[in-house]
Amino acid sequence: MTTVRVAVGSGNPVKLAAAAAVLRAYFPEAEVAPQVVASGVPDQPFGDDETIAGARERARRAREATDADLGVGLEGGVVDGPDGMRTCAWCVVVHRDGREGVGGSLAMPLPDGVAALIRDGEELGHAMDRFANERGTKHGKGAVGILTAGRIDRQAAYEVLVTYAMAPFVTPSLFAR
Repeated sequence: MTTVRVAVGSGNPVKLAAAAAVLRAYFPEAEVAPQVVASGVPDQPFGDDETIAGARERARRAREATDADLGVGLEGGVVDGPDGMRTCAWCVVVHRDGREGVGGSLAMPLPDGVAALIRDGEELGHAMDRFANERGTKHGKGAVGILTAGRIDRQAAYEVLVTYAMAPFVTPSLFAR
């Protein structure tokens, strides 16, 4: 079996661990490595489209920088709507042949106080740190871990996104129809 080389477009240990857990479940010999790249979007993406664009750019740049078989991009963002602000997160997996898979979820409401800080220009992780009197939220349990009282942490939530984005690669015959 050929070893699959995977470049994850981030140095964030949570994103790397999530991608590694999923990719190694499919490909036990996978080599998964971080590749710090720019997302091409603001540090705090607004809306699903901007967040997907950031994930896609991370995946593409990481894969190209290392000539990996797969590039994985994970990006968290927020959506501000009439009912308040919610989180969003997206994963894009890019194959060297140009195929891609996209998976997203992690939509949950944010407290009004956090939303106000974000609207004033803070990134979600920093806003959660201030609001919940925490440190390093985005490199650990994340907003999702705080807001679910530890029931779901950021890595577990991101593993779902990576799994969704892998669908075209693990069931290709279904996507070829």
